[in-house]
Amino acid sequence: MAIARFDLNLLRNLDALLKERNVTSAAQLLQLSQPAMSNSLKRLRELFDDPILIRTSDGMVPTERALALQPMVREVLATVEKAVQPQTDFDASTSDRVFRIMASDYAESSLLPHVLRRLRAEAPDISLDIMTPSDVNFPDVEQGKVDLVMNRFDSLPQSFHQKILWGDSFCCLFRKDNPINKNFSLENYLAAKHVWVSKTGMGVGFGVNPDNVQRLGWVDEALTRIEKKRHISVFTRHYHSAMLLAQESDLIATLPSRATSLQQDNDQVVIRKPPFVIPEMDLTMAWSALLQHNPAHQWMRRLIVQVAKENCPEFLPEVTR
Repeated sequence: MAIARFDLNLLRNLDALLKERNVTSAAQLLQLSQPAMSNSLKRLRELFDDPILIRTSDGMVPTERALALQPMVREVLATVEKAVQPQTDFDASTSDRVFRIMASDYAESSLLPHVLRRLRAEAPDISLDIMTPSDVNFPDVEQGKVDLVMNRFDSLPQSFHQKILWGDSFCCLFRKDNPINKNFSLENYLAAKHVWVSKTGMGVGFGVNPDNVQRLGWVDEALTRIEKKRHISVFTRHYHSAMLLAQESDLIATLPSRATSLQQDNDQVVIRKPPFVIPEMDLTMAWSALLQHNPAHQWMRRLIVQVAKENCPEFLPEVTR
């Protein structure tokens, strides 16, 4: 029997006929007319090449074939019923789901601690599997293998959904005894040595070409606009490493403000506004279209957006410290 010839409603009628073993009772159960149910029985007999129900002195009795079909029919109907039912609400308080999130160390250190505190209060059994940008590629996200990615992105596939979590300004961080602290001017900034840090997007990174300004990012593009260039001594992909290098040497690290705010209580360093204008950068959250309507995923996205809005105010350093 070709599946193309089969009407799913016939399975529902067959289930009622085998349950009631009476055409009239089966019709009443499904709120159909008796002729309509009789016609269904006729079609079922033709499709299965079997009488299905046989009239005896004790009433209608299922055939051996019909009895074999009965549990399979009920399983199919139950599966279809489950498939067409609306998805139930996600109960975060009882869920033990693992969310896989790719986050730059900037997002991991400035946003995710706040997210974890909220999770501990609202969903204590949910776990986060946090991955680095080098662990993930775009196909992983597109196929739903990774729930969310959070980073600064130059571009994203058009199929991705995305949400800007916040915009961030830039700050300069250096040792308190760095000579530039006496006169933090643009001239002295350019004369100093710098640590560069960036890991935009995803995938394995490659070596940096200091002469390719467009690939160096926000800070160096801003300097190019005023026809200036800084001297970069160290290239790194980790914000914490950049801050440590600036603290332990004469290097200057120019970083997103929320990253430098992690050092605001460190009396060994100074945090200053840059001596030139750097446009804001965005922290973006992106995910696959496959997960767009998943209730658990929707809950997690809402939580992250709320946390980013409520618990992470912009850090604005004083001109001096």
